[in-house]
Amino acid sequence: MNLILLEPPDWLDASHARLTDARRLQHLRDVHRAQPGDRLTVGALDGRIGRAELLTLDDAEATLRIEALDREPPPPLPVHLLLALPRPRMLARTLEHVAALGVKRLTLLHTARVEKSYWQSPELRPEKIRQHLLLGLEQARDTRLPEVAFETRFKPFLEDRLPALLANRRGLLAHPGMPAACPRGIDDPTLLAIGPEGGFVDYEVERLLESGFEGIHLGERILRVETAVTALLARLF
Repeated sequence: MNLILLEPPDWLDASHARLTDARRLQHLRDVHRAQPGDRLTVGALDGRIGRAELLTLDDAEATLRIEALDREPPPPLPVHLLLALPRPRMLARTLEHVAALGVKRLTLLHTARVEKSYWQSPELRPEKIRQHLLLGLEQARDTRLPEVAFETRFKPFLEDRLPALLANRRGLLAHPGMPAACPRGIDDPTLLAIGPEGGFVDYEVERLLESGFEGIHLGERILRVETAVTALLARLF
């Protein structure tokens, strides 16, 4: 937790906040080894970053005096990530990675190789998704919470909603065997499509290419989804 992210219920008034959840209290005690009087990096959710003095800390709560919120969070990546729904355990880690790297729009998509049971996972509950995104933001010292959407049917999504997402964006389809290597250091508004473990099936690849995506690859190695997401985002932006 490189940033104490303050949500609306944490605020006592315009310059004081109170933390009562066990996770953040334990982190302050056991990782930061914080003591009253310490200065800590804080941020307002979807707002600015600054400093606070720790006033009190015990097993029940911590209180903070906000000294300043005078810095903007890191700029977001110019990307909307279109990701075939990973396995639940992998989804949790991937959400943290994409939030830490600066993705602000994520669409989780059903494809042929996505197990239907994945959509019933507790990891897709809003509170669980939010928890993993907050962990990513805290890691990266960011405050802007990503938006997450679900698309449980491939063909209706492709026909009804994909054209609007591709409007004014460069579509990149990351898939083994595509003709072009992944570009580096782009700044175009981008829609990046990444398949599940095992990749997109041929029909899905063909339809995405027909819709306007460019096919790109990361070389001969076949990567896990969470590794591919991180590698692609780091190389592209």
